[in-house]
Amino acid sequence: MPAVRGDGMRGLAVFISDIRNCKSKEAEIKRINKELANIRSKFKGDKTLDGYQKKKYVCKLLFIFLLGHDIDFGHMEAVNLLSSNKYSEKQIGYLFISVLVNTNSDLIKLIIQSIKNDLASRNPIHVNLALQCIANIGSKEMAEAFGNEIPKLLVSGDTMDVVKQSAALCLLRLLRTAPDVVPGGEWTSRIVHLLNDQHLGVVTAAASLIDALVKRNPDEYKGCVSLAVSRLSRIVTSSYTDLQDYTYYFVPAPWLSVKLLRLLQNYTPPAEDPGVRGRLNECLETILNKAQEPPKSKKVQHSNAKNAVLFEAISLIIHNDSEPNLLVRACNQLGQFLSNRETNLRYLALESMCHLATSEFSHEAVKKHQEVVILSMKMEKDVSVRQQAVDLLYAMCDKSNAEEIVQEMLNYLETADYSIREEMVLKVAILAEKYATDYTWYVDVILNLIRIAGDYVSEEVWYRVIQIVINRDDVQGYAAKTVFEALQAPACHENMVKVGGYILGEFGNLIAGDQRSSPAVQFQLLHSKYHLCSPMTRALLLSTYIKFVNLFPEIRSQIQDVFRQHSNLRSADAELQQRASEYLQLSIIASTDVLATVLEEMPAFPERESSILAVLKKKKPGRVPENEIRESKSPAPNTNHHTEPPPTAATTVTVNNSSADLLGLSTPPSSQPSSNTGVLLDVLGDIYNMPNKLGTTNGTQNTYNPKKFVCKNNGVLFENDLIQIGVKSEFRQNLGRVGLFYGNKTQYALHSFQPQLSWTDENQAKLAVQVKPVDPILEAGAQIQQMINAECIDDYNDSPSMIISFIYNNVPQKITMKLPLTINKFFEPTEMNGESFFARWKNLGGANQQRSQKIFKAQQPMDLTQVRTKLQGFGMQLLDGIDPNPDNFVCAGIVHMRAQQVGCLLRLEPNKQAQMFRLTVRSSKESMSVEICDLLVDQF
Repeated sequence: MPAVRGDGMRGLAVFISDIRNCKSKEAEIKRINKELANIRSKFKGDKTLDGYQKKKYVCKLLFIFLLGHDIDFGHMEAVNLLSSNKYSEKQIGYLFISVLVNTNSDLIKLIIQSIKNDLASRNPIHVNLALQCIANIGSKEMAEAFGNEIPKLLVSGDTMDVVKQSAALCLLRLLRTAPDVVPGGEWTSRIVHLLNDQHLGVVTAAASLIDALVKRNPDEYKGCVSLAVSRLSRIVTSSYTDLQDYTYYFVPAPWLSVKLLRLLQNYTPPAEDPGVRGRLNECLETILNKAQEPPKSKKVQHSNAKNAVLFEAISLIIHNDSEPNLLVRACNQLGQFLSNRETNLRYLALESMCHLATSEFSHEAVKKHQEVVILSMKMEKDVSVRQQAVDLLYAMCDKSNAEEIVQEMLNYLETADYSIREEMVLKVAILAEKYATDYTWYVDVILNLIRIAGDYVSEEVWYRVIQIVINRDDVQGYAAKTVFEALQAPACHENMVKVGGYILGEFGNLIAGDQRSSPAVQFQLLHSKYHLCSPMTRALLLSTYIKFVNLFPEIRSQIQDVFRQHSNLRSADAELQQRASEYLQLSIIASTDVLATVLEEMPAFPERESSILAVLKKKKPGRVPENEIRESKSPAPNTNHHTEPPPTAATTVTVNNSSADLLGLSTPPSSQPSSNTGVLLDVLGDIYNMPNKLGTTNGTQNTYNPKKFVCKNNGVLFENDLIQIGVKSEFRQNLGRVGLFYGNKTQYALHSFQPQLSWTDENQAKLAVQVKPVDPILEAGAQIQQMINAECIDDYNDSPSMIISFIYNNVPQKITMKLPLTINKFFEPTEMNGESFFARWKNLGGANQQRSQKIFKAQQPMDLTQVRTKLQGFGMQLLDGIDPNPDNFVCAGIVHMRAQQVGCLLRLEPNKQAQMFRLTVRSSKESMSVEICDLLVDQF
């Protein structure tokens, strides 16, 4: 503590030295307990303690608290120090109160009175201490107690400049707690005119306050624009000798300049008056001119300050988007930074040029730097700079350079960082579609995407290529031929199999005339991939085979043999079993005409906005340029069509006047079939395999497995014959939002429908959950949505349950299910290199209570690809190339809670021969390590 030597508190210095010399935690605790006992006896027994002694003991208590120990006494002595006239004693009193006193404390009235006395003092140092204490506490009580006095201090002519600075910053702090603390009316102009104050420190503090006020009420504070421009003009036209007290490494008042430039970005346009606008443009031109001048110092502080002002000026130019000359000049200036030695400057230049690329005035100027940007994407050492280069290429792309940029991004994709591959795939898909003049090129690009980065190609991408092929007759034959050739590769990604199965099922007949792609060859090629695919893809291929029965009757018997296989008819997967049995019956009993009607070609899809673009906007909100791509929308479930319709993921179904059916759960149940067409209509209703469809005929009983939602956020949480409950959730830091979708699968309304939260008192204090009520009646075939908000306060070891009760056909029903709100949902993935990881791993390994380890047998055949997928879904960052053993998995993440953040490291070591795993979790909290370990053990 810096005050130790200056104030001569030798006892405090000795105590701190003793603590530092302790050899163990136990010795430290013993020394602290001894000191606490001594201080407690002094406070209780010695009535003659002077201010110096009180200050010394309060300092010791403060130091002990900062070491992490609870302090439950000494508060009154600290409050007594506030009445002292000595600065050091008053300072320690305020420091103790700011750190330790709870706003609900009984002492708060005494504290408020002491603060009022100091605010009324003529000593500016005492006033400043009081203002700083108010700002540090920043509670609603402080806002109510001093909301009238601080604005008066701020605008009073008698107030000293140093106090005005503190008052402005204090008011800014209270504004965040109580928005109505700043009065309006005549006060508005008085606060705004602080920008004209002669003292630049006051202007700097006032600029921060006014910026916050403008964001809340821009119209009321519009008068600040002309004053801000005037002040900015005076700063940028002055030399560093004019403002010596506020010049930082030869740059006059850089932080004030940045604040004023940001303040002006709250208005569009920032200045309606032509005179003010002209003066602002002159300021911006001057800043750009100064950036071109030779540096006045070689020190990094000089360039940092100068560039801070420059980049904020460029942000204002981009915000205005009305001066072509300034926009082009800004682009040229940024272009010079693309080759700068400083990584941060290159990053900022690329980021700003992304915004310039969206302006009609500067788009062409940005395109001139295309080669340098492509080089940045390939050669930059920092992944965040490479990411920005990809963003800029996407933003600068147009018809003239689309093919070149798409090809360069495809080439780079093969070696791109895993962290940016998914986003690159989306951008390539969007650009290829938007600027495709020849759709054969588009098909080639998407198939290349799947070949190069199949794991990162989302469903929306391969759905989209199928929609376009179906909608364009001129590309169908080429697509069938190209995908047939792609499927012949020895290593073929599952997404390629999906696209191939769908396109060949629709248009395989267009290439069947060639002996090299005859019906039998097509079928054998697809079926050679069948055993390698997931159940979902196998289901799609079965639907392709039934389409082949219609297209190519000559291979009917081969396809029927596949349907009859024991692995299909007796499959553990109910969907595969149902499809195989129903498709087999359809191929046997249906006439040629019925088959042709049932399995006719998919019709063209109607237009709607691109779901790929929507996914990209979600990943980069506010940073993705608007696109004119239109996308097909999936039709309603039509019994005349094909396999799984790709557009399902992009479909929005309106339920109860709300377009919130995120899971596609609101498909109405099919009508009761007549007896003579029952089997056929069952088949027709399932050809589509609409995900999460209501009214399925497979008689699922209580489908419920909460453990699978530890590593996923969306899907069907519970399903039986009466009801289907879907979930879609999202989490950010310590906050989460869960949407539950209740779908009535019956032909009767469900009455007295009431979901209730069940939650233990212990965990209730650690996870705050708010549940919005729902209507008590769930109509037949309808779906309703219930939103749940959650906040993680502290670590917990059990998730809440939802008890759903309702009456079906006069019979009470009750369902109990766990909500997917496990502690890992609040993870933030953390990137680490090998050196940092193992240093942290070693630090956390010193105490057994910080780690949890389990050795367990794999519950299913060991598939490292599935293990990787589950770990990625768990919420931590998968760190590749960290562990010396390539089969081991290493992860890092931070669990966000209201009170704290807990870093967590994980190592999963698979033993393929023994089919065993060893899982080790290390964190700074034992309970956290144990819970994370327990959650993951059940997943493998």
